[in-house]
Amino acid sequence: MKLILLGPPGAGKGTQAKRLEDKYGFVQLSTGDMLRAAVAAGTEVGKIAETIMARGELVPNEVVVGIISDRIEQPDVSRGYILDGFPRNVAQAEALDQMLAGKGMELDAVVELGVDDGILLQRIEGRAAETAGGPRADDNAEALAKRLKVYHEQTAPLIAYYKSRGKLKTVDGMKEMDEVTRQIEAALGLLKKKGSWLSRLTGK
Repeated sequence: MKLILLGPPGAGKGTQAKRLEDKYGFVQLSTGDMLRAAVAAGTEVGKIAETIMARGELVPNEVVVGIISDRIEQPDVSRGYILDGFPRNVAQAEALDQMLAGKGMELDAVVELGVDDGILLQRIEGRAAETAGGPRADDNAEALAKRLKVYHEQTAPLIAYYKSRGKLKTVDGMKEMDEVTRQIEAALGLLKKKGSWLSRLTGK
């Protein structure tokens, strides 16, 4: 199963991805980790990325997609994967779709964790206030507000993009952690008998 978890900073994407990885064997693929691994391994695309990063420049979409392309061909992702940190905008989503289509593949689903920005801000303010006092809470809330602004400007348009392609599934990300997990599993059809979904993944 090939997945993307979509949602703003603080929505719990990392937590839910780890739960899916632990329970179903879907590998969480972080673009940052993949870049570092490709550079360390000295792959062709890794060498290109290393040269670009050495100049202090952002790695272009086509290079990141090339690294993802190499990574998803490795045997440890045979049961599926969850992309973490990519795509961040529609241009990246289009590049990803083109790469997958070239392999005769496509995403199975994009799961949106629907959350309330105001409540996210309240949560981080509360956590910061408990650990580091009032001023620190203000700093954290301000930083999150900026990240949320970037998300809504650049990444949120992916919701409409994937909805138009019939890939989007939305769950209530404001529920308790276990309930969010249950909703994701239900949306992906993973609450059926284990043999059923495993057969779909392995072809056995």
